[in-house]
Amino acid sequence: MAFPSQLGFQDAASPVMEELLHFHDHALMIVFMISTLVLYLMVALVTSSLTNKYILDSQEIEIIWTVLPAIILILIALPSLRILYLMDEINDPHLTIKAMGHQWYWSYEYTDYEDLEFDSYMIPTQDLVPGQFRLLEADHRMITPVESPIRMLISAEDVLHSWAVPSLGVKMDAVPGRLNQTAFIVSRPGVFYGQCSEICGANHSFMPVVVEAVPLQQFEDWSTLMLQDA
Repeated sequence: MAFPSQLGFQDAASPVMEELLHFHDHALMIVFMISTLVLYLMVALVTSSLTNKYILDSQEIEIIWTVLPAIILILIALPSLRILYLMDEINDPHLTIKAMGHQWYWSYEYTDYEDLEFDSYMIPTQDLVPGQFRLLEADHRMITPVESPIRMLISAEDVLHSWAVPSLGVKMDAVPGRLNQTAFIVSRPGVFYGQCSEICGANHSFMPVVVEAVPLQQFEDWSTLMLQDA
């Protein structure tokens, strides 16, 4: 998760987020090079009084500063489109989970099981135990198996919400009357935090998303226990 004064992204916990981090670094280096070139040209123009007639009227340099930006845009667009298509790919998911947004909590339904569903409310500050995070902890976490394709079906019951977990590279709007879907694969065990990312009313800041990724055997034990309690 993020920590105070952090300038970059959270550590990637899914293949898609790793691709997004690589693309961010790729685009940032291009921006740095453009900024350096523009700064150099500005300083050179201000500090130098010399002129060159071949630069003032040159077809070649006009071709260069027309073609070069086009090449740069292509170098940015192609990796971006590749990641967009990767984010839309949903290939043979092992598990489907439906997340419903409410004012102001999430409810989860494991559609592959007959009766496995629960509500997830934020834990109030006064009820937190040492080591838990304020405004981010939920009384029921969404449990998923590690290294398994997970399909998320996301909707809302009242107003617009948005189900987002930054370290997984997932953010999908929850729209009443509409079922959106996305997918992710958690690369490693851990607890990953997110929040509703669409202003949804007075308690918008108090509906966290908590995803806990565990090995497959632990997930099966948890789902068996939940079904017995139901």
